[in-house]
Amino acid sequence: MELLIEKIAVYSAAFLLCLVIVFLYLRKKRRASRVVEEKISQARLEGLYEPISLHPVVDPSRCIQTGACIAACPEKDILGIRNGKATTINASRCVGHGACLAACPTHAITLFIGTEQRGVDLPHVNPDFQTNVPGIYIAGELGGMGLIRNAVEQGIQAVENIVKSSKKQHEATYDLIVVGAGPAGIAASLMARKHHLKCLTLEQDTLGGTVFSFPRSKIVMTSTMNLPLYGKIKLHETSKPELLELWKDAIKKNEVEIKENSKVESITREEGHFRIETIHGEHYTAGHILLAIGRRGSPRKLGIPGENLEKVFYRLLEPELILDKDIMVVGGGDAAIESALLLAGQNRVILSYRGDAFSRIKPKNSERISEAAADGRVRLRFNTNLVSIENEHVILASGKEGETEKIKNDLVYIFAGGELPTQFLTKIGISITTKYGEAVMKPG
Repeated sequence: MELLIEKIAVYSAAFLLCLVIVFLYLRKKRRASRVVEEKISQARLEGLYEPISLHPVVDPSRCIQTGACIAACPEKDILGIRNGKATTINASRCVGHGACLAACPTHAITLFIGTEQRGVDLPHVNPDFQTNVPGIYIAGELGGMGLIRNAVEQGIQAVENIVKSSKKQHEATYDLIVVGAGPAGIAASLMARKHHLKCLTLEQDTLGGTVFSFPRSKIVMTSTMNLPLYGKIKLHETSKPELLELWKDAIKKNEVEIKENSKVESITREEGHFRIETIHGEHYTAGHILLAIGRRGSPRKLGIPGENLEKVFYRLLEPELILDKDIMVVGGGDAAIESALLLAGQNRVILSYRGDAFSRIKPKNSERISEAAADGRVRLRFNTNLVSIENEHVILASGKEGETEKIKNDLVYIFAGGELPTQFLTKIGISITTKYGEAVMKPG
């Protein structure tokens, strides 16, 4: 009997211990879930919950809350666990790495572009990256994939599809002309070389495309990518000059033909091929075209007096050479904030933004600009609009009444985004469609 009582006591103690462990585990999970709910509430207040472009969507029926997606995401608080299932928190900060999709063991994540309420205008492209104009393909930022690694992968896949469908019987000078020498264009050019296509790449500015316009000391965040004819490249944090040098090395070693400062003005269909003309009057013919240009096209202007003055710029290239100036930076995105921070310290910087708070910026930028404002390196002017630019001053309007003030000024940097090159695309015949919550990267 005593042995029986002893066994009952042991089992009871073990059962109670299990109950305590389960209770503590569940309490920990509930606390973590409440933290995620608070983050979601904060994201809603800051306008970060609603995605603006590419973003993950979780299928709760498949999610087993391993947390692999959260650990794999290089950004901060894009995903979290709430009530036992993964969910989005700051969806508008997602930059489309796709790391969460690859890490999920149950394939519960899909990357979507646009939402049911907010659409994203994109050129019509089929799964092979071909547009509604047969023979013209699109890859990279213009197709919705701005992240370097994703753009590189799209450039590679687009050329592979071109090779599969390529008809060698054409009278054009080139098998393929790539328009744009950014990440997608460079990868596509190397891939074309690998497949022995006669290829020419035309770049309206300088090698690197959008990456070249980054400030010199800006850190480019990227990840492992595989460049054709060059190999696997592991980059997690690298400077712009280092990344550009890497691309130049790959291009030089493989004798890829790239013509810089050759902006394409028109693309027309001729019998069996395309004719390309540049703004300088050059013309080329090709069997296929790959458009690897940026979404922004031309910088968006404010439409105010003085915007054509020489002291007005739309990108910052060498901030270390700008000293002791009164500078106005306009914009509320990452580009504006990063530029203001790079100019601060050696200049007097004012950052003007029409909103009452920054709503869609990277967490690190949010922390850094708050610190810069607190210690006086950057003067933040929310709810303001630049209304006029003069040789030695700018006119800034603030408040609902639009009261204006005249501010001493040497340089103005405007980061109001860019406009989709719709006119160029529609002139070619490419359809522009608005994507409302469309899947672009599905689980494997």
